Amino acid sequence: MAGDIILTTKGLTKHYGGVHALEDADFEIRSGEHVAIVGDNGAGKSTFVRQITGVEQPTAGEIFFDGKTRHFANPLDARKVGIETVFQNLALADDLDVPANIFLGREEVYFNLGPFSFMNEKKMLAMAEEGLKRTAIKIPNLHNTIGNMSGGQRQCVAISRTVTFASKLIIMDEPTAALGVQETTQVENIIRTLKKQGIPLILISHNLRQVLNLVDKIIVFRRGRIVGALDAKKTDGNEIVSLITGLDTGVHENASYI
Repeated sequence: MAGDIILTTKGLTKHYGGVHALEDADFEIRSGEHVAIVGDNGAGKSTFVRQITGVEQPTAGEIFFDGKTRHFANPLDARKVGIETVFQNLALADDLDVPANIFLGREEVYFNLGPFSFMNEKKMLAMAEEGLKRTAIKIPNLHNTIGNMSGGQRQCVAISRTVTFASKLIIMDEPTAALGVQETTQVENIIRTLKKQGIPLILISHNLRQVLNLVDKIIVFRRGRIVGALDAKKTDGNEIVSLITGLDTGVHENASYI
């Protein structure tokens, strides 16, 4: 059951010179809620995510997170308040094992002496195992390097990293785009597990079957604007596609932003 609002944007806008990539985006997600963002290539989905995660700075608009106005100068600022993102490129180091990748840039140390710090590998392994357990991810050998893992295992490591650190919100950008059927099913089951645990999630996906099966609400972007907010249980693929393409200009019963 969704609770208090965890993230709100008001009038969020991003211009790249004369290109208006994002215009006046009003968005909200509540605690425990899973929301999908859909739209054609260039519709503004990734631009929107880059603004709310500190990757880029908005041209205009406001971001409210956890009850406060936020100005994220970089992704680290977003992480500090509990926002974790799985980007399409995963940002994993092929030569490192699972715990090292989960804690990449956030290593646990016995004591911090700059370049002479000693990492607490035992603690990182235990926390990595707990993160995997929370999402029911099974990786036989955590000391195997990422470069020797399948695409699905790599994706699972990236997701478990977000779960290990995210205390407020998880964002997944096309988490199954490069995966096969079996690996896609595994990731979808992880998303369902996060839902049961009450962790709010924003899912960016082109897979409408996946979207309809996994989320509570669907936000449709077209040409940099939000053109529809649909109840996933009351809509269908035809309505979503008509909003994505703009071919149907009629009133949609379940869409709140038209």
